[in-house]
Amino acid sequence: MAERIAVLGAGQMGNGIAHVFAQHGFAVTMIDVSPDALARGRATIAGNLDRQIKKGTLQTADKDAILGRIETTASMDSVPGASLVVEAVTERRDLKFQIFADLDRLAGPDTILASNTSSISITEIAARTRRPAQVIGMHFMNPVPVMQLVEIIRGLATADETARRVMAWVATVGKTPVESKDYPGFIANRILMPMINEAVFCLMEGVGTPDAIDTVMKLGMNHPMGPLALADLIGLDTCLAILDVLHQGFGDPKYRACPLLRTYVAAGWLGRKSKRGFYPY
Repeated sequence: MAERIAVLGAGQMGNGIAHVFAQHGFAVTMIDVSPDALARGRATIAGNLDRQIKKGTLQTADKDAILGRIETTASMDSVPGASLVVEAVTERRDLKFQIFADLDRLAGPDTILASNTSSISITEIAARTRRPAQVIGMHFMNPVPVMQLVEIIRGLATADETARRVMAWVATVGKTPVESKDYPGFIANRILMPMINEAVFCLMEGVGTPDAIDTVMKLGMNHPMGPLALADLIGLDTCLAILDVLHQGFGDPKYRACPLLRTYVAAGWLGRKSKRGFYPY
């Protein structure tokens, strides 16, 4: 019988995580409080599988089998039967802390609890549970089915065996695990977010248009996507939340979020998900 993975959150990260585990033979339960989000998440997975078939990286016959391994529910009743729970909800400390307290109560004694957080302290999250040795960060990159990297973050109390098992799961789903210590932003966002933030400062100060800024980084630095377009893909609210974690965690003004980024988020211009960010969609 296949190991069961529970994924909390059916948004762009959650459905991507569910997709890759199901594609590699795991039974997956995707959990979200919103039935609409679950329906959209399942439709996104189906669309991404169709793209893989079109590219020739997946056989048509495999699509139904993969979708058949994914259950969707608004209830956390399936959590006790999972070997691994991956939380992929909104990047809010209070929400994650409450979810991990609930997961600790519901999950079996051997279940590993992982967070897909992009910046919030794993040590702080683990402290909300009675099993800090079994709490770890699994930071997948967006879009999950395409991107190779998974950043593995060990909290202060994360056990060696927990890290070993998670590294093995990541390798099984065809990804490359890279370990980071539990400092604000870990490795990926500690480097990426200041670059995005500086691009927003360039826009605010009139140094260049969004297209000019992104073209310089694509053609001059060989980035596949410019920083402003990437921010729109990530979500400007998520970028702002990560920058605030960096600023608060290090107390260093170099991580201060650009005022224009705050203005866009206040206006509801969050990027692709709201059809407007630095670019219209």
